[in-house]
Amino acid sequence: MRPETLVRDHTIYACVMGSRAFGLATDDSDTDRRGVFLAPTPLFWRFDKPPTHVDGPLEEQFSWELERFCELALRANPNILECLHSPLVEYVDDTGRELLALREAFLSRQALDTFTRYALGQRRKLEADVRSHGAPRWKHAMHLLRLLTSARDLLRTGRLTIDVGDQREPLLEVKRGEVPWPEVESRMSRLAREAEDASRRSPLPAEPDRRRVEDFLIGVRRASALQPDPYDEGVQGVVDGRGVGQR
Repeated sequence: MRPETLVRDHTIYACVMGSRAFGLATDDSDTDRRGVFLAPTPLFWRFDKPPTHVDGPLEEQFSWELERFCELALRANPNILECLHSPLVEYVDDTGRELLALREAFLSRQALDTFTRYALGQRRKLEADVRSHGAPRWKHAMHLLRLLTSARDLLRTGRLTIDVGDQREPLLEVKRGEVPWPEVESRMSRLAREAEDASRRSPLPAEPDRRRVEDFLIGVRRASALQPDPYDEGVQGVVDGRGVGQR
């Protein structure tokens, strides 16, 4: 089965991410699409396993296989967690709704480490830009402030909200280069400190609910095994209990 077929025929959840989901879109903003597909269980019985992710087939489209998506979400990967909370859902089926119902199971205080570690790496790149070119990439600086704000508020409230709301204009001022870099740096440092302080009193659990997510994944795989991939008669024969010579 071709990777694009998995996305076309087996997507369980699809959303828009990036500036449009964050409430930061402007006239020239791209439409970044992200999704989750469920590879039919019989495909895992082969030597050649299904891909863990697929780039495309549309422009600016990227999808993960469900198991890989859950693995990354349990590690509090910022991009993955934000996908689960996009306000712009383009498609969701029954399995996708089950996944969305698990959103809280993925959240934990581990977000402090993953969000701020990612932010630190991005900040170092911005500082290198300033040293080399006299200014950072302002769009990246804007998104870094947004990410740190999201992390702080998640740790404070236990809820992940990705739309920036009334922070839209202050953030767009940063994107346009209207805020001096030292002030942007100061905001980044303050938000990182506030996130760390929030983690000490956070309502979030120390770790995600791995067992609950695993039970969901096992159930989905079992259900899929009972509905073999219609594209492969050989696999159907195995699932139906027919031997190679019994067709």
